[in-house]
Amino acid sequence: MKETKTGLGRSLFVIVFVLMMAKLTLFRFFVFRDISWDRIAVDAIAVLVVLCLWELLFSGKWKGTAYWSLNTLFSIILFAATIYNVQFGSIPTYTTLLSLNQVPEVASSIGLLIEPKHFWFFVDVMVMTILWIIYRVQGKRSVYTRQLSRIGILSVAVIGLVMSGLTIAKDGSIENETVRADELGFLNYQVAQAILANQQNKLIAAGDIEETVKEIKEHQATYPYQQQSEQDGNEAIPDGFGAAKGKNLIIVQLESFQNFPVRQQVEGQEVTPVLNDLIEESMYFPHVFQQIGQGNTSDAEFITNTSIYPIGTMAMATGFGDRVLPSLPRLVQNEGYTAQTFHVNNVSFWDRNKMYPALHFDQYFDKPYFTNDHFNDFGASDEEMYRVGLHKLVDLDAQNKPFYAHFIATSSHAPFKVPQDRKQMEVPQQLAGTGLGDYLTALNYADYALGTLIDGLKEEGLWEDTILVVYGDHFGLQNQSTSPEQVEAALGVPYHEQISRFNVPLVIRVPGMEGRQIDTVGGQMDILPTVSNLLGFSLKDSNFTALGQDLLNIDQNVIGMRYYMPTGTFFNNEVMFVPGSGFEDGQAISLTTLEPIADISKYRADYDYIMKLMKLSDEYVKLLPKRGF
Repeated sequence: MKETKTGLGRSLFVIVFVLMMAKLTLFRFFVFRDISWDRIAVDAIAVLVVLCLWELLFSGKWKGTAYWSLNTLFSIILFAATIYNVQFGSIPTYTTLLSLNQVPEVASSIGLLIEPKHFWFFVDVMVMTILWIIYRVQGKRSVYTRQLSRIGILSVAVIGLVMSGLTIAKDGSIENETVRADELGFLNYQVAQAILANQQNKLIAAGDIEETVKEIKEHQATYPYQQQSEQDGNEAIPDGFGAAKGKNLIIVQLESFQNFPVRQQVEGQEVTPVLNDLIEESMYFPHVFQQIGQGNTSDAEFITNTSIYPIGTMAMATGFGDRVLPSLPRLVQNEGYTAQTFHVNNVSFWDRNKMYPALHFDQYFDKPYFTNDHFNDFGASDEEMYRVGLHKLVDLDAQNKPFYAHFIATSSHAPFKVPQDRKQMEVPQQLAGTGLGDYLTALNYADYALGTLIDGLKEEGLWEDTILVVYGDHFGLQNQSTSPEQVEAALGVPYHEQISRFNVPLVIRVPGMEGRQIDTVGGQMDILPTVSNLLGFSLKDSNFTALGQDLLNIDQNVIGMRYYMPTGTFFNNEVMFVPGSGFEDGQAISLTTLEPIADISKYRADYDYIMKLMKLSDEYVKLLPKRGF
């Protein structure tokens, strides 16, 4: 019996529906570890809407191709979303597409995240191809009597849209992106995020930046950062204010550099001997945490130079490279400094060609300025970057120009493969070839290269005229490849898969100041206020809006995090707090014991405070004026 065109169309509809649902269920297993009927029902409604619209858009000879293409595209999207979640711990949205051009530059790093099980998303593609071929063959032989009822399809689509809309509206108050994506389903979550972004942008567009700045200041005044009382009713001079006045400033951002290897040894070998020596004569902040967003390393640059929270939905260079950004370069330029930044990759990588002018650096030095010694996928090594950079700084010094130089190191970037002739340490046999062993070897090299910069500054007579700041941009170890037990066995230090993972070093060396450890919790946005204080720049007198704090002049702190962890995650001097659907079902983990805390009620005020502060930060950056090109 010959199959009608209607029957074949229905078959395709049902087959693709089943395949897409199977993939969404697989996605839920990989990402949420949750396969429940109510969640599957939400996914099913969204898939029905998509397929109904597809059925209405395509007919005739293009139907088979259209369904095959949709199924294949869906496989690619869910595969990419799964890998993205492995790396970032977040659910990607449509805005992530803006960063796809960065993928080729970090392909080797992404390859480490892919496991054989992830290719299950494509198993059916071959089946679909065979069915498509059969459809094409049968389509030429069949007599078509009627088409699928377009009215019926449209009705299903409308009902599905209404039900999806009600589901999205019901969960609108959930701030935790992962929980929200779990409840809404992957497809509905994309729509919900687009609606939310549109609503927020409309509210912000009608706002006033001066009012937002005022609200930020008022809100910050409600938090007891500084508990010391003022003496004699007068405002005291901040601790360390102007200690480095007139000095040059060098800030080094170390790639994928966590804090746990600092001051540690592997079979008698120091992992970070240069940093260890530097800490002895510096201020060392062992409880500083990454705060980056979707832009990763470039976001760390952005935060350090602006003290503004990343918005979390796109790289800040991509989203705000067209703005006039209040920044550290502008602050130092007001005092006669020249501001330069150094990165061995192409300046277009992560839209730095937009961000650097927005931050108002005088010059940037990218790939063409460095000799490619083929250290890794980025090309030149940290040693080469520091060599060229030092030459530029010596030229400025010869012209009696104070300078601010921001070095963006890359040699410790994943996949952490150091050429054999560049290795400065050999890990023991049990670590050789492991993710942890490669990581420690890469950090050791990055530390060694930093030592060449320090030696060069001393040789050129710049060491005692320069304040040096060193910090990590974000974590390096992946939880799925290196367990806490492996780290503890290798280094003999406790390791928490969240707290230790997001903990990065911060070291500030000021000529003439004694070294000391400062245990106040901090974040990358606290670097600008702290450095400005040491250089004698009053942010208050400059009307500079900083969302961070001067770590030398606070007793307690709270910092927010909204990427790799859900929005509402924060660190204070006691705990890391991770929300659930909201505060009540969240979890607090002690920074001291690394154990959960039963009573979280006393952290409610910090949660509410940081949630509002991040929203105000979003308003502020979105209201900044656009710059001329």
